[in-house]
Amino acid sequence: MSKKVDWYDEFVNMKYKPDPEELIALFYFEPPKGMTKKESAGRIASESSTGTWTTLSKLPPRMKGLQATSFEMKGNYLKVAYPRDLWENGNFPQLLSGIAGNIFGMKGVENLRLIDVSFPRSYIKHFPGPILGPSGIRKRYKVYKRPLTGAVPKPKIGFSAKEHAEVGYETWMGGFEFCKDDENLSSTKFNNFSKRVKYLAQYRDKAMKETGDIKGAYVNITAEVEEMKKRAKLLHDHGFDYAMIDVVVTGPSALQTMREYLGDLKMTTHAHRAMHASFTRNPLHGITMQFLAKMYRLIGLNQLHSGTAVGKLVGTKPEVLCVADTLREKKITERKKMLLDQDWGSIKPAFPVSSGGLHPGLVPEVCNIYGEEFVLLVSGGIHGHPKGTRAGAKATMQAIEAWQEKVSLKEKAKKAPELALALEKWGQMKPQ
Repeated sequence: MSKKVDWYDEFVNMKYKPDPEELIALFYFEPPKGMTKKESAGRIASESSTGTWTTLSKLPPRMKGLQATSFEMKGNYLKVAYPRDLWENGNFPQLLSGIAGNIFGMKGVENLRLIDVSFPRSYIKHFPGPILGPSGIRKRYKVYKRPLTGAVPKPKIGFSAKEHAEVGYETWMGGFEFCKDDENLSSTKFNNFSKRVKYLAQYRDKAMKETGDIKGAYVNITAEVEEMKKRAKLLHDHGFDYAMIDVVVTGPSALQTMREYLGDLKMTTHAHRAMHASFTRNPLHGITMQFLAKMYRLIGLNQLHSGTAVGKLVGTKPEVLCVADTLREKKITERKKMLLDQDWGSIKPAFPVSSGGLHPGLVPEVCNIYGEEFVLLVSGGIHGHPKGTRAGAKATMQAIEAWQEKVSLKEKAKKAPELALALEKWGQMKPQ
């Protein structure tokens, strides 16, 4: 009789009761043809903790206490418990190397999706969380009981620095708080970062003087880390209190560094999620957006794009709410196949950001999904207004007022000419 070659079965125990200090991961998985779910589950827990492909001749007794355990399986959904000592304090890249590392490339899974992870307080306490939180941002901008508003000059890239700032000025004058760079605008031949910052500061000051309101900008500093620091300092020197970062492409290591640097400058962060759909969109394989939201809140980003459910980007209403609630709520109760329990302790909340294919006709629907505690970005939907950007921003503000007043857009439009023109052009169409 041949001796046992592998020990994957030792990483599966359906009677196991996790310790409160363990990290719990929820996966969707499909085993390859010819392999049972239990065999596949053993490989997931093994490869993401202390296992290897074959039995070993000798192991220290304490090694047993470091093994991950696949302990609950419902259909294709699997929970794995990870001993706390596996994870270095304050090192999120190390965590990803385990729970989202080699296991995704193993032949022992046909498909694998990391849905969520529940963190104990002993892990959370080593991360700073958001710099301000929604209440701190609202206090700075003196905006309460409605979403904060912003817009990207459209098209997203192509304007000169001065043209970009001029569009920003019209956006501010229409009533919005923020002008925003888009994900692929950094510092180009035709729109140099330093010039853009200079012009934006000039037009911001002009708009603030003329309106009496506080205005800001989400200027994209995405680059190599030392260059991001230089750009953040330039923003700070020009009176800006935000920096925008493409958080998926820069990665968690850079974000942990920049969170501390920006915190020292008393600046805060706007997080664009460009590239996320390359691994969040497939419902069978990859990582969910709600897990990314959890990671970014823990690292300390103040606001994150989270979808609209009604605009041009993918994301159902339940998915959007999972992301939004992961960012906003102090305690999360498990939602079947989507979220695990999570107590955030002293970690501040963050703003979800709704953007992508919005216009005034969709504003009440978005507000009904999110409530008032979010950032609303309407870009093409203001710049494409028949009367121009300023009128488009006014139309959006009028649509927010209609939602607050609990009246229909049609009724509001009788005394809001900018909104009336927006509805005449777009109605309630949902872009694709």
